[in-house]
Amino acid sequence: MISAIAAYWDKHIHDLAITTQPVGTPGFFRELDDYRFAKLQYLPRLVDFSAYRGKTLLEVGCGAGIDLARFARAGAQVTGVDLSTTAIELARQNLDQRGLQADLRVMNGEALEFPDETFDVVYAHGVLQYTADGGKMVAELYRVLKKGGEAILMVYNKYSWLSLMSLLTKVPLEHADAPVLRKFSIGEFRQLLKPFASYRLVPERFPVKTRLHGGGKGIIYNLVFVGAFNRLPKFLVRPFGWHLMAFATK
Repeated sequence: MISAIAAYWDKHIHDLAITTQPVGTPGFFRELDDYRFAKLQYLPRLVDFSAYRGKTLLEVGCGAGIDLARFARAGAQVTGVDLSTTAIELARQNLDQRGLQADLRVMNGEALEFPDETFDVVYAHGVLQYTADGGKMVAELYRVLKKGGEAILMVYNKYSWLSLMSLLTKVPLEHADAPVLRKFSIGEFRQLLKPFASYRLVPERFPVKTRLHGGGKGIIYNLVFVGAFNRLPKFLVRPFGWHLMAFATK
């Protein structure tokens, strides 16, 4: 299963479909960064990338290094691992072009090749849902995290607005064809987080206009649904955010 997951992500880098610049160029990485943070408007609000200066930080499933570059630029000592050789090659180009230092390795997040209590921070945004055994990955993240360190994790919410929208419109979720795509209820995510001394769980990722889908459904979604949904009272819709963010302490 791990080899199948690696092969899939070698061919399917997140958000690649929206880029117009040649792969690996500065323009390519700028487009990935711009799109990611337009889509995930909540992320820099919840994750203060500048707060980890001087900290040792591991990102598991670093992809092309978009988030990792932000941590590194703000002064964190970063390590990035990914199952995908393609992802690590792109991440290396991305950080090199920005003049940033990082330890980048092809590695299985369910069997990390680091000693116990190596890192001050571990970060896995959108990774646990695509791995073969989420519990095993969480155990590894916990193992390599220092006592008192912080884990920042995100999974997809099983009971979310996007899951319902996909069901009603028959538009598949992004990477629905991945070898593994698991969604978690809030209760299931809490079970994954049980090894940690404490944690804060925040549902996020509410509708923003899409650049991936066109046609009639895309127009209706952008012009009608996004505005209508975001006018609903936040206390009603908050539990149904597509992303479940966790900030956990060992």
